[in-house]
Amino acid sequence: MTRADLAFHAPRVITPGGEEPGWVAVRDGVVVEVSPSPVPAERVVELAEDEVLLPGLVDTHVHVNDPGRTDWEGFPSATRAAAAGGVTTLIDMPLNSVPPTTDLAALAMKRAVARDRIHVDVGFWGGAVPGNLGELIGLHQAGVFGFKCFLLHSGVDEFGFLDPDELGDVLRLLHGVDALTIVHAEDPEVIANAPPAAGRRYADFLASRPAAAEDSAIATVIDRARTADARVHVLHLSSSDALPLVATARRDGVRLTAETCPHYLTLRAEDIPDGATQFKCCPPIRDSANQDRLWQALADGVVDCVVSDHSPSLASLKRLDTGDFGRAWGGIAGLQLGLPAMWTEASARGVPLSTVVGWMSAAPADLVGLRHKGRIEPGRDADLCVFAPDAEFTVDAAALHHRNPVTAYDGRRLRGVVRSTWLRGREVTGEPGGRLLVRGLA
Repeated sequence: MTRADLAFHAPRVITPGGEEPGWVAVRDGVVVEVSPSPVPAERVVELAEDEVLLPGLVDTHVHVNDPGRTDWEGFPSATRAAAAGGVTTLIDMPLNSVPPTTDLAALAMKRAVARDRIHVDVGFWGGAVPGNLGELIGLHQAGVFGFKCFLLHSGVDEFGFLDPDELGDVLRLLHGVDALTIVHAEDPEVIANAPPAAGRRYADFLASRPAAAEDSAIATVIDRARTADARVHVLHLSSSDALPLVATARRDGVRLTAETCPHYLTLRAEDIPDGATQFKCCPPIRDSANQDRLWQALADGVVDCVVSDHSPSLASLKRLDTGDFGRAWGGIAGLQLGLPAMWTEASARGVPLSTVVGWMSAAPADLVGLRHKGRIEPGRDADLCVFAPDAEFTVDAAALHHRNPVTAYDGRRLRGVVRSTWLRGREVTGEPGGRLLVRGLA
């Protein structure tokens, strides 16, 4: 073969075929060969004996909040945090920025703000809200990766929620272009009839967002998807009670996928102190028995992938001073920590690293059609992560690249350290080098 620009020699390489020692050759930013034998290259990166070469992670659920709420996060800080966590591709959510990505003008603004300021590759979701049905096909043609909607108040007034009939209208329209609809599935009526969220007790907050709210909303999503024969994806699944609904719908041919998040798989309700509003998210972190069932659902293929749902805010909005769960912003900041958090729990459960990487790289890449991402194999972008799975560290929120020093993982001892991240064969260092992604071209 022609001499490569770059080659990685690693004692462990995670490829679609499993884990093995070997060489990964890169030319013009693309993997050209994976071999057990040395490959000729202008430069060789030798991994240490305690390091593993992984495909860069793909995080399809990130709230960057830029433009409009850049004091919450922003493209420079979010993408630096992503790279520090081994994430080489992220898809930005359409809300919490101002304006939300619900029309072509807002998408153009997003792209202009992100361009030349990103350290990893970035794509965009569009938003489906009341009154913008006529905008969706144009956004699809412009290359968004699909459309997010809520079935209850989103937390920000500028991004409205759909009732079941409006959801059906969206799914029927998007069926015609085979676009993906991603849904925050909680039933507002169930929540309205639950005890209100107020005060410092985590148990009271948990009771205010019962599993039944997810179960009911997911049943509605399944019903509308079945009728429209549309592609739908359930976001941040936290209720294990909904798993039989998801499994049955898939067996019946409903075009349904689902994700969960590291915080649901690694944090437990019974361990959350009262007043610790850094743990507030919606839907909420539930108990250990529920968590065990989510892990089993991943192993069984009922849940497809694991993504961060990185939803940061100003520290003041988390109400850490009062610990009032009713008034605190709901969202976990975890973009930089997803891989070590997952590996810490997975290794304790006997789940192989290759399996975790599949859930966090190949599966989300497949979900959104990123044909050149998510795996170490010829023809894929040389998006790579050098990971030391046995190294440990204690999380210091102030030392993370997130814009605000608030995370539910602060002070936790985690296993696994990202030592370097490579985007299309270039190490991610101080200068932005990410590209804007368009559906169908990435």
